[in-house]
Amino acid sequence: MTRSLRNPIMDLPEIGITPVKDIDATVSVVGSKSYTNRFLAIAGLAPQPTLLRHALHSQDTLLLAEALRAFGHVEVEADAANETFSVVPNGRPMRAPAADIDMGNAGTPIRFLITMAALAEGRTVLTGNKRMRERPMEHLLEALGKLGVEARSTSGNGSPPIEILGGGLRGGSTRVDATVSSQFTSSLLIGSVGTKLGLELSVSGDPVSKPYVDMTVNAMATAGVLLRRSGYGRYSVPGGASYRGRDITVEPDASGMSYFLAAAAITGGKVTIPGIGSDSVQGDVGLVTAFADMGCSAESGSTGITLTGGPLTGIDIDMSNMPDVAPTLAVVAAYARGTTHITGIGNLRVKECDRIDAVSTELRKMGVAVDTTEDTMTVHGGKEPQGAVIDTYDDHRIAMAFAVAGLRTPGVVIRDPACVAKSFPDFWDRFEDLRGDR
Repeated sequence: MTRSLRNPIMDLPEIGITPVKDIDATVSVVGSKSYTNRFLAIAGLAPQPTLLRHALHSQDTLLLAEALRAFGHVEVEADAANETFSVVPNGRPMRAPAADIDMGNAGTPIRFLITMAALAEGRTVLTGNKRMRERPMEHLLEALGKLGVEARSTSGNGSPPIEILGGGLRGGSTRVDATVSSQFTSSLLIGSVGTKLGLELSVSGDPVSKPYVDMTVNAMATAGVLLRRSGYGRYSVPGGASYRGRDITVEPDASGMSYFLAAAAITGGKVTIPGIGSDSVQGDVGLVTAFADMGCSAESGSTGITLTGGPLTGIDIDMSNMPDVAPTLAVVAAYARGTTHITGIGNLRVKECDRIDAVSTELRKMGVAVDTTEDTMTVHGGKEPQGAVIDTYDDHRIAMAFAVAGLRTPGVVIRDPACVAKSFPDFWDRFEDLRGDR
């Protein structure tokens, strides 16, 4: 389902959410942000044209598309109405742009671009907004340094602006610390394809967000590059490998799906998400099992996922493999009997905002007791949450997760509703689909 008109909600400073009963809806979810970013980066290195269908057009993916254009070697056409990106090589070499590339707060794209910029002749500078200039990149820069690439944080704090002197990436052996972000591993894997020596990559520490690396490996295979791996500790990309441009359909976004499943969970309703099934390697699909453990009924096949809400009970859960949907689960936990203890989410503190602090602060506004540590959050349910004005911290996931609370609790107001554009520009349209024809 494609909607071409901008929802007026996006121009409002805040929006009040009206509660709803008897949800029974089928909601089409936008294409996966993670897969769209991966396929765009890969298409930017493929010698043949690539067409992405059902691709997500959001702030992050559009910033990545514009960055690829800036290197001068590909033509990129973004067609939001038809949900496509076309990436076509133009025969020119990949060269560093004269101007700095501003990636806003697009964390995944800027990390992919750091390695890709090492392939471009000249000096590339990647920067972003205030929050981006606090986000960690040092482990990726260290790994590239072992490959002979000069890449540094110009401010000296390991964060953007990042300066990369390109043209010298030949591949080789390196090691990366993946305890902060899986995107470092993905960046090195994607950008190493086509290098003379390929890549022998060792990963130190216990990697976070492992399913996102699986998505990277899957996306590379879709584009014709098979690598060897030993679990999440070692990867080998053959030298001289090449991506193949092709027609690729992006599957629905499991993170975006979470808000609609959460709506069913807290209202006792029923929501179906077509086009994605239990066989997806997106880690956030694991939220379906978490909701089932809390008391919902779930049906998951190869063509869609259906969740029906039920009496909710708190659970203990390690969300290290699906941290992006931890805010969604935390909001649902506020409506569950008992306590929900969420662990393995320390990297949420270095996302678009400190999500542990943001979620706990806003839940407390609603009268919900929350305890936090550096990498855990404990939500004490059993008391019906109250309405509150929710600050969103310029973070799309905070806005969408707390919007769900308003479907059950009167008086929930979401500030800065336009921040959803980062990953889900027509979220408010599809949110209204939950109301059916009423």
